[in-house]
Amino acid sequence: MKKNKNLFKIVSVLLLAFVITLSTGLNSVSVSANTPYRTYTNDGYGRTMETQTAYLAQKTLIKFGNEFMSNPSDMYITSDGTIYVADTGHGRILVGTADGKLLNIIGKGKLKTPMGVFVTSDKKIYVADKDGKAVFVFDQNGKVLNKYTKPDSPLYGEGLDFLPQKIVVNDAGVMYIVCQSNTNGIVEISPEEGGTFLGYFGTNYASVSLQTIIYRAILTDEQRAKMVSNMPSTPDNLSIDTKGLIYTVTRGDENMSLKRLNIAGTNLIKGGVSDYDESPAAVTTGNHDNIYVASSQGYIYEYNKQGELLYVFGGTDDGTQRVGLSTQVTSIQVDSKDNIYVLDSDKKQIQVYEPSEFTQLLHKALYLYSKGHYTESKKPLQQVLQMNSMFDYANKAMGRAYFQEENYDMALKYARLAKDYEGYSDAFWEIRNEWLKDNIVEALVIIVALWAAFKIVKSLDKKKGILAKPKAAIANFKQKTFVANVCYSKYFMKHPIDGSYGIAREGRASWSAPSFILLVFMIEYVINKYLCGFLQKTVREGRYEIFSDIGKIVIVMAAITLCNYLVCTINEGEGTIKKIYTYFCYSLLPYVVYIPFSFILTHILTTNEQFLITLLQYVIYGWVIVLVILGIKEVNNYTAKETAKVICITIFTILIMALLIFIIYVLWAQVFEFISAVFGEVVYRFG
Repeated sequence: MKKNKNLFKIVSVLLLAFVITLSTGLNSVSVSANTPYRTYTNDGYGRTMETQTAYLAQKTLIKFGNEFMSNPSDMYITSDGTIYVADTGHGRILVGTADGKLLNIIGKGKLKTPMGVFVTSDKKIYVADKDGKAVFVFDQNGKVLNKYTKPDSPLYGEGLDFLPQKIVVNDAGVMYIVCQSNTNGIVEISPEEGGTFLGYFGTNYASVSLQTIIYRAILTDEQRAKMVSNMPSTPDNLSIDTKGLIYTVTRGDENMSLKRLNIAGTNLIKGGVSDYDESPAAVTTGNHDNIYVASSQGYIYEYNKQGELLYVFGGTDDGTQRVGLSTQVTSIQVDSKDNIYVLDSDKKQIQVYEPSEFTQLLHKALYLYSKGHYTESKKPLQQVLQMNSMFDYANKAMGRAYFQEENYDMALKYARLAKDYEGYSDAFWEIRNEWLKDNIVEALVIIVALWAAFKIVKSLDKKKGILAKPKAAIANFKQKTFVANVCYSKYFMKHPIDGSYGIAREGRASWSAPSFILLVFMIEYVINKYLCGFLQKTVREGRYEIFSDIGKIVIVMAAITLCNYLVCTINEGEGTIKKIYTYFCYSLLPYVVYIPFSFILTHILTTNEQFLITLLQYVIYGWVIVLVILGIKEVNNYTAKETAKVICITIFTILIMALLIFIIYVLWAQVFEFISAVFGEVVYRFG
């Protein structure tokens, strides 16, 4: 009997716990730590790569108290955590808490289709009512304080309607309103004199393609009138931070889809964001100078204030109703604890995400760095890198922190790890300055000493002939056929017309000397590609494809030589395959001679000085092209017109040859696959 009583108590406790859990879960649904999405970031090369989970799907709010949402369009969270939702379908503003408690209902019977909501620091509630064609201002009790309708200013536009969709308000009470179909920009209204129209703010610009410009230039007025108007896009959503900066998102505006606008309407994100969504729906700012953008499909992007991507996570619900996935996002907000709230109008709910330990550490570092506490920011950054040493943004931030401490060697190290070219250049500039200060005198003394030694030796040789024997040995060495032909390439480089005559008429064509030039070219190409300065490197660290590079050079040289020979033969050219191979290889000599200087410059110049390297390389490549053209012309005894014709046909022949090789490769691959399949079937049948 006693056992039955104990069993009854246990069952009663379990039932009570179940009831409590069920009752608390009516307003929110808790989830496990297993997220139904992955988190991605970018490395220094711009590649998207998976990283630690940045935010965990914590819960889902489906109602406040007993009030469900219908087609909610916007949301705002105050500093104390109060949530305001524009419940568009019911024509009201729901006020509640993060645990689903209902605090108030505002605007019922006064609002038609509230599309946007914003709450100021003094608790005034601004509502953008599209069908009401007005902006309403309520107090916390739901009393209407003000109502702003279409501005009567002629600058607004007589034919434009006033259909407010989204709204933010600065500390001075100036309203920034996104209106439907108003392509002039964000409507800026001051509360003075019942609402004064200040103008349009943050106007987007329509991009015009070259094709459109040509069409408009050649078409008639009637034809141009039938063309689709190239109108700028209207911003889809906006937000404002504590400094008064306005953030907008515009779908279809590519890398300018996210803008950070100052009071003059200038975008502070220079060059736009490199990683953007094609259909951004909402934007908000965090507590650490970071920016959040939510796409309508449910993907959430976190950027720093420069527009550099930190994370992207979330995704579209495929019908499984998993917490953390959305179908139609219309708003995103962040509370004081860095929790993210995402409003889904289609599912009529609010997804809540909490930052992981990894993200909390990164945010802490960002906050410390933004406040100038560079040394303190390194500790959380080191913890982030211990969790993921490949998280390049942390490496970049660490490098910048060391730079602020004037520890330029460590700044250089982390900038290189993060592929932060700007940070690397700044640190290298400081290191170079320090080296010059410490060694400039010694360097000048060495240069002067070497110059003086050269002059003395030259003078002694002129008077006493101390270098007679070395000069004689060098002269004898140069008389050897191979060496003489290699040296002749220098003459060809300086005097291509006369040099081409020597190749065509004086027996200067050979196989060995040009092949030696080609070999040196390949060696220098590989060295310059993989060992050049960091700021000029175009390949990933640790990636070496030397044999592939050499193979490509050999194949290209063979293809150019063979195709040019075939074309010249058909067009009565006088060049043999040996002569053609010779002038092609000799034309590479400017690269062989001068690219080492470019290689040295890549190790001593900063970003602002890289144009010198680019200029030198343009001169080298231009010189090579001129030598090739003159070689084709003079060796084959062509006119300028015939030379141009042969060059064009040669290029076309190379393309045809490449196409044939590709087709043959594909066919042989299919044959090999067929034979392998037949062999596998035979082995299966008889095995």
